[in-house]
Amino acid sequence: MNNWFHPDEITGKTVVIGMSGGVDSSVCAALLKEAGCNVIGLFMKNWEDLDENGVCNASKDYKDVIKVCEKLDIPYYSVEFVKEYRENVFHHFVEEYKAGHTPNPDILCNREIKFKVFFDKAMELGADFLATGHYCQNIISGERNRLVKGNDQGKDQTYFLYTIKEKILEKVLFPIGHLQKSEVREIAQKYDLATKNKKDSTGICFIGERNFKNFLSQYIDFKEGNFETLSGEVVGRHTGSAYYTMGQRKGLGLGGQGEPWFVVGKDIEKNIVIVERGENHPALFADELWANELEWVSGELDEKLPLKCRAKIRYRQKDQSCTLHSIQDGVAHITFDESQRSITIRQSIVFYKEEDGLNICLGGGMISKCGQTHYEKSISHPKA
Repeated sequence: MNNWFHPDEITGKTVVIGMSGGVDSSVCAALLKEAGCNVIGLFMKNWEDLDENGVCNASKDYKDVIKVCEKLDIPYYSVEFVKEYRENVFHHFVEEYKAGHTPNPDILCNREIKFKVFFDKAMELGADFLATGHYCQNIISGERNRLVKGNDQGKDQTYFLYTIKEKILEKVLFPIGHLQKSEVREIAQKYDLATKNKKDSTGICFIGERNFKNFLSQYIDFKEGNFETLSGEVVGRHTGSAYYTMGQRKGLGLGGQGEPWFVVGKDIEKNIVIVERGENHPALFADELWANELEWVSGELDEKLPLKCRAKIRYRQKDQSCTLHSIQDGVAHITFDESQRSITIRQSIVFYKEEDGLNICLGGGMISKCGQTHYEKSISHPKA
């Protein structure tokens, strides 16, 4: 098995590096140049908007891209996919919130923009490869291109990349996937790159540091409603059900004596957010789920079912042991060895398996249904 980082395999190749103006993509460009590649920096503008101070973040980031590329003596260009992003990512984001769900636009951005229209643009420029600053690895194992977790487990981004297909992986490089974040910072210092001390971006790209509720209210007309317990007791008022997600504690504005309140469900039609006290309330836990809109890196799942594997239902979660029992009419049924907290409809579940010492991302899907919670089981099968 091997990964991309073999100079004899990429020396002299033309590589377009997607540059965001951050330290990760800057270091990728430096490593590719050091490896003897013909490197082209390509900045992608997806959003036209000003922050709360009237500053365009894209313009600031592009200035950093220019500084890095000039330092490394590589050509650079800017491309704009504002229309494509709005139609294929942002519109979906808004519609999901209108339906009361909590979407993940980063996954859509990778599928619809970075590894579709942006990838196509790189190929139009004559690239042999597209490189990005994602913390993951593209490793050939058994003559197959495998999407493998990055070595820095705290930064691994395969959760956001499960929709990428093997035929695309054949032309993609992840130059920092084998590195720790601290090593990336050290390399940036070594090359004295303009982004060496730039802090990592956080949150949703088109919202940035702005107040989330204020931003979303520009696009969706939310109505106040009740916070209610599972027994129907009204305990407060919310500002719009779409602002809240399963397991949420912060920002509820509910006080009183006792344990903190947590969101345990929503009734979108009645505009009710259901809450209960305690981070371990049984209404937060379930043992199974169903997922649709399945995407497999290899194009189709080439594993026998039932499949014992590992999965995660949110980005920061540790891998959880589970069984993928069946796939019927495009819907997968999954049970977990340990109960899962705050299973959230329309979030992604991503599957992994160990093979030849590699933590391989198989693919994933969108959570479409949660199994009975421990609370629901307790009331349907009360103890004698």
